[in-house]
Formats: sequence, C-alpha cells, structure tokens
Amino acid sequence: TANGQVVYSVAEETERGASVGNIAKDLGIDAATLSARKFRMITGSSKQYFNINASTGALSVNDPIDREQLCELKSVCLLNYELVLENPLELYRMEFKVLDINDNSPSFPLSEYHINVPEFLSPGTRFTLPNAQDFDEGTNGVQNYTLSPDEHFHLEMETRGDGSKYPDLVLKKALDREQQATHRLVLTAKDGGDPPKSSDVPVIVTVLDTNDNAPQFEHSVYRASILENSPAGTLVVQVHATDLDEGPNGEVRYSFSNTTSADLQQMFLIHPHTGEVTVNGILAVQRPLLEMLVEARDNGAFGMSSTAKLLVEITDVNNHGPEITITSLTSPISEDAVPGTVIALLSIMDKDPGENGKVTCQIPDNLPFKLKPSLENYYSLVTSGLLDRELISGYNITITATDLGSPPITTQKTLWLQISDVNDNPPVFSADTFDVFVEENNPLGAFLHQVSASDPDMGENGRVSYVLRNSTVAGSALASLLSVSLANGSIYAKRAFDFEHLRSFYFQVEAKDNGSPALSAAVTVNVYISDQNDNAPAILYPISQNGSVAVEVVPRLADEDYLVTKVVADDEDNAQNAWLSYHLAHSSDSTLFHLAPHSGELRTTRSMRSTDFLKHKVVVVVRDHGDPPLSSSVTVGILLADTLPQALPDFDDSGEPPPLLNTTNIYLIISLACVSCIFAAFLLFLAIVHLCRCWTCCSSCCCPADEYKKYRYSVHMLPSSHLPLDMLEVTGVGKLTHTYLYRASVGLG
Repeated sequence: TANGQVVYSVAEETERGASVGNIAKDLGIDAATLSARKFRMITGSSKQYFNINASTGALSVNDPIDREQLCELKSVCLLNYELVLENPLELYRMEFKVLDINDNSPSFPLSEYHINVPEFLSPGTRFTLPNAQDFDEGTNGVQNYTLSPDEHFHLEMETRGDGSKYPDLVLKKALDREQQATHRLVLTAKDGGDPPKSSDVPVIVTVLDTNDNAPQFEHSVYRASILENSPAGTLVVQVHATDLDEGPNGEVRYSFSNTTSADLQQMFLIHPHTGEVTVNGILAVQRPLLEMLVEARDNGAFGMSSTAKLLVEITDVNNHGPEITITSLTSPISEDAVPGTVIALLSIMDKDPGENGKVTCQIPDNLPFKLKPSLENYYSLVTSGLLDRELISGYNITITATDLGSPPITTQKTLWLQISDVNDNPPVFSADTFDVFVEENNPLGAFLHQVSASDPDMGENGRVSYVLRNSTVAGSALASLLSVSLANGSIYAKRAFDFEHLRSFYFQVEAKDNGSPALSAAVTVNVYISDQNDNAPAILYPISQNGSVAVEVVPRLADEDYLVTKVVADDEDNAQNAWLSYHLAHSSDSTLFHLAPHSGELRTTRSMRSTDFLKHKVVVVVRDHGDPPLSSSVTVGILLADTLPQALPDFDDSGEPPPLLNTTNIYLIISLACVSCIFAAFLLFLAIVHLCRCWTCCSSCCCPADEYKKYRYSVHMLPSSHLPLDMLEVTGVGKLTHTYLYRASVGLG
C-alpha cells in the first residue's frame, strides 16, 4: 500500500469466494464503518470481479477472471478499482495484477498443413512451419516445437531479427517421389507451464519434382508507422521478395499469412503483385504496435513460399475527447457549508496516449466552487466561498475538460447543484413601526390593523407566526385589550377603547419563524385612539343641588352690563367635540339679560328699574360642536336685592304674571268663548220664543198684563276686584266709579 493505493495479485481463474485480502486492514479503515459510510467499488470493467464483505472488510473473488479474454496479449494485466467512502468522502485506488496460469494449450490456426516439396531439393532445404499461438503469458506460452520422427525431415528453430523464434522443417535426406510421394508428419507445440500443455497439428508433405526455389524477402522484418486516423488507401509499406526461378516459378504473389488475425487482415490490404500494404478501414485498435506475417509465394506448379514479419506502429492523433464521469455528487448541499466542503468527485479520462491524453480541467471563475486535484485522473469539486440560498438557490456548474493535443479537444459537462435551506434569516417586517388609528367605543372584536413580516427562508424556516409580547397598558395586561392572529398578523380589539381614559399606547408584535432554532423579530405598533362625541358638557358653575335652582343676587338698581354670573362648563371630549358655546334658552324677561356665547358670562342688558320684578329665572344651555352635538342646561334664579336675604325665596313661582298666550290660556279662552256663544245663542233663542208668544197674544186680542209677571229678572252686582280679566266688563253710567259685572237671569214667573 502506498499513496492511498493498494496493489493485490490474484491468479486468473481463481474460484468464486476465494480470499484476496482485507481492504479494511490494508487501508487502515474501521471495517464496522464500511456500511455506514456507503462504500462502493467503482471500475471501468463490465464485470464486478471482486466483492467486499461490509462487516469484515474481507476482499474476495466475485467472478473468476479469464486473463486472456480480459487483457488479450498484454504482458501485464491490470484491473483498476476505486473504493469510495462517504461521511467524510474518501477515495482509495486498488490495483489488481492478474497473474497468468497455464490454462491455455498452444493452438494452431489450421487443423492441417500441407507442404509441397520438389523432389530434387537437396538436403538442408528449409520449409516454414506454422507458428502455434498460446494466449498464456511468459513461460506459460509456447516454448518449443517437436516433430514426429522421420528419416527425411527434422525440425530446427530459427530466430528473427526481433528475437522471436519460429520452427523450420529441414530436409535432411533427398526425396524420391517414386518411392514415397507423401510424408505425414506431426508437429507438436509445447508450452512451459507446470504441468506443460501441448498441441499437435498434422503436416502433410507432398513431394514434387518442380520449382526448387522459394521467394526470398529483402528483410525478415518490415517496420512502418502510420497515423491512427489515416484514411482508407493510405500506403503503409511495400514488401519485396525475389525468386531465382524463371518463368511462372519465379513470379511472386503476396498475401497475409494465415496466422495473421482476421481483424488485422480486414484493416489492411496487400497488393498481390506489388506488395504494397495499404489501410483498408478504420484503425480501431488500442494496441500501439500491430504484428502481421506477409507471405510471398511463387507461381510455380508447386508454389514455394516464405514469410516476413510486418510491424506497424500506430501513431496516436488527438481523436478522443476527455470523458467526464461524475463518480459521486452530494446534492442538495446546505447553504451553511464551510469553504472546502467536498461536493462531487469527478473522473476525467482521455483514451489518447501521451500528451494527447493529458487533460486540464476548470470551472467558471464566478462560482463559489473550485476543482481540486485528487488521485490520478480525479478531481474533487469543493466550495470556495459562502453560499446563500436566498440569493442563489442552485447552480449549473459547467465542467470544462481540455486535452493537450494539437488541436486540443474540449469536453463539457454540466451538473446541477441545489442549495438546501437553513434557518439563517429572521422575519423582516414591512415597516419599522406601524401606526394604528381607531375610534373610541369600537365594537368588540373590531379589526384594527394587520402587520406583515416576510422570511426569505423556505418551508418551515420561512413560515411566520405572530404573537403579542407581554406588556401592560394603563395597568391592564395587553392580552386583555388586544389579540393577534397567529397566522396572518391581524390585530383585533378585545374591548372598547375610551378616549377620555386612554388616548394612545404602544405594544410590540413578535414575528417568529418555524425553524430550529427559531428566529424572531419584533415591531412596535402605536395605537392612537380618536375621539367621539360621547360626553355632554359638564356644568361646573353654577351648581344646582338636588334639583334646586342656583340663585344669584343682583343689586336692586344694578347698572347696564352688570355681571350676574359666569357659567363654567367642561367637556371631556377632544377638539371640536369639546368646543363649547353658551345659549340663553329661556328668560323671564328677555330684555333684561343677555349671555356671551363663548365666555358664558350672563350680564344685564340695561339698568335695573324699580318697577322690575324682584325674581327672575333664566335657563342656560351649554352645547358642544360634535356631530351630533350634545348639550347640558342649568337654571339660574336671579334675585334683585341690595342685601343678601336670610332665606332665599322659592323660584318655582317667580311672582310674574304667566304669559297671556301660553297653551293653557289659549285652551281656556277657546272654552270660554264656546260657552259664551252657546249661552248667547240660548238667550237669543229664549228672546225669540218670547217675542213670538207676544205677537201671538197681540194678534189674538190683547194679552193680559199679568202674563209679563211670569218673567222675572234678577241682577247681581260684583265688585271689580273679583273680576277675572277674561270676563265681560261693563262700565257704569253717570257718577259710578266702579266697574260692575251684571249677571242677569231670565226666567218664567
């Protein structure tokens, strides 16, 4: 283990469940925390070859590995894994070296090989035998070849210029076709495994008696280099072989050997006559060096051939863009995350080798994040500044990866990072203070005002509720006067206000969010109670007690504009509701007194006379200017006297004659007039009846004088001092000095 990386070696084909190691012990991790830290293994392989026990940290084989299938012909077979742990986020790199075992036998491309040998060839002539392929590595690959015993042939190993070995069939004794036309040999390829494995292939030698020279290449190994994006038809190399024979036996045709893999034969074409090797299709290979065998065969009746090795180096071009993989992402992230908090783990790979595969990575500068290199090809996305969800609730982070090729290739990937809310904002009221104006005598439960506060946080953190802060107003608890809606901040009156007792007060409403811990703010609400005209003026002077009349004594011969008294009144209301005016509602003598409307001073209009009544009574009305106005009155008795009497007279009857035309007198006059009319009509009726009788008597001779005696007249006289004013007065004639009332009654004697 070194630099956060641990390397394991495991043999291929290891059975499922076999132990490889203990990742917890090897990396110094507490095995009990693996499950809680959500460990996971990440690999680019299509299969999950290994497994970790979440309880013990034991690393075991999950799926047997076939090294030859996984790594083909690579000399070193490696599997790279990343172990990702969260809380906190950690990354460990694991490398598994897959060791080769001798699980593959050598194999020949064909099941049978045929060799045509002219009979006239001399001993020592060589014939190329096919190479066996063994997918195992090193000593487990093909190590030697053997040939079945034969008196005419034996096997020799040859070495090419690159050090590779191949078998040659060597003629050790001249052939005689007439004695034996066909020789059946068995070529055996054996690897160096323990135990070794081998494979056999029949080699059938047909003896010919023509064409005794095989083509010979100028070089045993040809080398070429091409760009990996070379189009079809691009010339790779031209091979050349010569044949010393003449005619058709010396004409050479070129082709790829049967031992060359089929995929390489599809990528390249070789011209049969010129030996030009050209690109046939897309060079879709990951190996930088391709190996092929080119065969040259003459056109003899029994064509002879030879082979040469062609090594083609694929020069990389920058044709792969960087690949960005988001290995781990924490979203949403809390807005109170401290700078340096790991948000995401990114894997950035470029399949190109060398400089073309080196990558630089960056994000926009105007974001509160930065990329921090981690392990090879890994970057951590961390916070570099403070986050505020109320300003920006989420970020589209564009990751730009650019390789160092020429021209460079750029890849971008955008990830969405959501910012989660924390309760970091208290409620804010819409105003610093609120002024509420309410009229007194308001109904119970009347709506007064609505305070409003906002909280930019989300959800419960931004849900605001309202309460009244405990306080007292005029000695009473605030809760007995007001209530506030918990949900919307509406303020209601719980009792009627009285301007005369409480003109203004203030209190505080607290807005609290539902976060944890909760944040709050308070605002002052000023309540101003406006006046209504609900109080009549109160007369402070003069004062009447128990319904009696207040008495003021004025000198008997007081001068004009003499101050009789001053009416003093007060109104508990305010402003125009308390503006008072004074009015004289009644006076026993309207010519004697006048009242100042603004000061309430009652003064004499003229000088007093000896003929004026001694007692007077006035009624003063005090009226405010409310809407509607209210008023109060006071009755003042005025006594004209030079000295203060020992006992005040009764002002219920002032001694003044009652008004002649008051309502009672009018009714009495009408009644007397009616009675008088009826009585006059009755007298008139009697007179008419009497006259009618007289005329009747006169007309029927003479009426006796005694008849007149039947009518009696009576006259009563009353002295004038007993006459009512509304009765008929008769003035005497002659020397009579008194007025008499004559009451006459007429009756029948």
